[in-house]
Amino acid sequence: MADRSLRGMSIGSKSMESDEGVDFAPRQEATYDCPNGHTIVLPFSVEAELPGAWECRCGAEAKLRGPDIAAESDEKPVKPVRTHWDMLLERRSEEELKELLDERLELLRAGKLRRG
Repeated sequence: MADRSLRGMSIGSKSMESDEGVDFAPRQEATYDCPNGHTIVLPFSVEAELPGAWECRCGAEAKLRGPDIAAESDEKPVKPVRTHWDMLLERRSEEELKELLDERLELLRAGKLRRG
């Protein structure tokens, strides 16, 4: 009976497609050097912006090899940190803020404004 049985493929184990006639997108290889001596080579699309750093398998930060490429990717403009005070000054002048503070302190001292 074993000679007559048909054998099938298990579901999802193998693909019937092949790579014939497939045009892959153009790629470039980026090489990253880890401070612990590891080298990482990663394929990227030609259109992709290469990151200046990549996390190595050991957990350290590997830098992109080639100073010209790394310098371009790390030159992103850094926004200055905006504090609450900066945002408040965008909406009101210091004179207005002093006036509001005086009004609130007056109400608080007169017992018309509750704390908390």
